[in-house]
Amino acid sequence: MFTTKANTIFQEVINTYHVINTVDQEFSNPYSKADDLLGHLLYRKCWIDTVQWHYEDIIRDPQIDPVAALTLKRKIDASNQDRTDMVEYIDSYFLEEYKNVTPKEGATINTESPAWGVDRLSILALKVYHMEEEATREDASEAHKAACQTKLDVLLEQRVDLSTAIDTLLNDIASGDKYMKVYKQMKMYNDDELNPVLRSQK
Repeated sequence: MFTTKANTIFQEVINTYHVINTVDQEFSNPYSKADDLLGHLLYRKCWIDTVQWHYEDIIRDPQIDPVAALTLKRKIDASNQDRTDMVEYIDSYFLEEYKNVTPKEGATINTESPAWGVDRLSILALKVYHMEEEATREDASEAHKAACQTKLDVLLEQRVDLSTAIDTLLNDIASGDKYMKVYKQMKMYNDDELNPVLRSQK
């Protein structure tokens, strides 16, 4: 199953990040683009999500210096663009993978592409990791740990359901029961021709 591979890689990414546990650490992808393109894309995707998760923690510090906050906001913006680009790369992989499949008569389109489901699965892996941290944190109260364990149980159930849905979608695409139709995100706020504030600075 595809999601078995994806969830394994996501856990590997998150564990690797937390060895040093800093947003400034060097990135290295252990999956070769030539030998395992899908693994390469999944690892990069989850790394972007993991770094951004911690950016979001840092920027919520009420004592953060305003100049540092602005710099970090720019990094978050760039990370969001990278995240979107990686989703589109993963969808391109699936489009290539299933390019020779002829959709059956009556085949339907899904509400989201496979890669946007993968995006949610990657974020869910981060939620599971950090909720488990809270559920087992030694300096937390028993009430806090119990509440977090209840939330963790829901997240784990959600991961099973989402994984099943993604695998089912890919199987349906492979069999021709569904077909892929991918729309680029066409984000406007980073484009100096489409964002009126950026355009006015030209």
